[in-house]
Amino acid sequence: MSETFTSVSQEEAGLRERTRLSFELDADICVIGAGLAGLSIALEAARLGASVAVLEGRHIGWNASGNQLGTVMPGFALPLTDLIERIGFEDARELWALSKEGAEFVRANATEENMPGIAPSDGVLEVSNVDAGDRLISRLQMLNEDFDTEVEGWQVDRVREMLKTDHYFHGVYYPRALQVDGRKYVHGLAALARRAGARIFEDTPVVSIDHSGIRKRIVTPSARLRATHIVLAGNIHLGAPLRRLSETLLPVWRYAGITAPLGERVHEIIAFKGSVMDSDGIDHFRIVDGDRLMWASPETTWAARPERFAGSVRRRIRSIFPELGNAEITETFGGATGHTVHGMPQIGQLRKGLWVASGFGRQGMNTSAMAGQLIARSILWGDDRWKLFSPFELVWAGGATGRVAGQLVGIWGRASSAAAGSLARYRERARVKDREREARLAEANRAAGTGPRRLPPRPAPAPEHAAQGVKPAAEPAVQDQSVSQ
Repeated sequence: MSETFTSVSQEEAGLRERTRLSFELDADICVIGAGLAGLSIALEAARLGASVAVLEGRHIGWNASGNQLGTVMPGFALPLTDLIERIGFEDARELWALSKEGAEFVRANATEENMPGIAPSDGVLEVSNVDAGDRLISRLQMLNEDFDTEVEGWQVDRVREMLKTDHYFHGVYYPRALQVDGRKYVHGLAALARRAGARIFEDTPVVSIDHSGIRKRIVTPSARLRATHIVLAGNIHLGAPLRRLSETLLPVWRYAGITAPLGERVHEIIAFKGSVMDSDGIDHFRIVDGDRLMWASPETTWAARPERFAGSVRRRIRSIFPELGNAEITETFGGATGHTVHGMPQIGQLRKGLWVASGFGRQGMNTSAMAGQLIARSILWGDDRWKLFSPFELVWAGGATGRVAGQLVGIWGRASSAAAGSLARYRERARVKDREREARLAEANRAAGTGPRRLPPRPAPAPEHAAQGVKPAAEPAVQDQSVSQ
């Protein structure tokens, strides 16, 4: 394991004596799920003065929340243009502003003072697999002028100066985005929530929920809990008591690997120090522990052992950066994220006192933090901005059929991206060859004379009286330069 991840494992080893709920308890808010969303809600609500209990069936950050690359940037899984088309320009602006607030929530918490060893660093680069300069310009204008987001457009030359590969063309640089050690962050959130007064109970699965009445009742294997508000933040893992809600999410397992130390050559080939992701959502990587590469790529809609994907990660790295060779993968990890049919998170009140926060997809760091702020502030302050998510209803994800369809769509999307990228690189090589051919021809012309060769002018036609037998005056002979030369 890497140095960063070893230290987290040691921390987890020291927390093996987890606290289980073994006594009757009353709280203002009961949060089900101790992942990024549940812990963000617990932290914000406890800071605002509520009594909070978190119930976790396994342990803190055991799935996707504790197994991600830690990239924090504004936005949602649904592309911004689609979001505007769906709900209109003004509401899209408000939702985007909320996503920025979520990113700033992470930045404020992820400090060395709050979370020793969290190692925050700035800068995220989104790169394009195709030559999309025109679209890049319009997107930059919209983000800068309309959505008040600091971004820079990078031309192809600058992208390739930082990333020594011809797979990528233009890029969008987010200087205010950041990355943190993802595993340390989720445990750091738990520590901050406890310090603020929240109580976290692990190995405490929920058996049943009665959400009728003012005081809701939650039953666990060893005790019962009563609360005025229940927040369902267990994502796809809510289990039998809330299976219908879980079935509104398509589970997608994403796998990642970390290479053995690669030495100085990795910095020569990947000079960008932040996170890099492609615009198609296929590859996501950054350098960790000085000279190791952490890379997420494979996705499935079925659970599998992460070790099975070490070869896929290694081949993907080699295809993008051939100069790195056949990099050894020394660690693999993965987790399941919940994807909604419409691509937006599920944030809001299902009925009085019953809340949901899930479906964050690949943008879990900022959107889970945003959900924590929105729900806690709504319960305690009456902030109703969560209603901006009302147009995105709970939609059944299709069960097993939906998983098969999702897997096929994923395969098709990757194949389409690969084909588009190959075509873009072919066209680029063709343009380069054309320019080289034109340059060689121009050089040959310069070497041969003053410019391109021209035929001499034609002689003037004979006067009209030549037809009447009058002999015209003799004209000087014209030498055929094209022949003589």
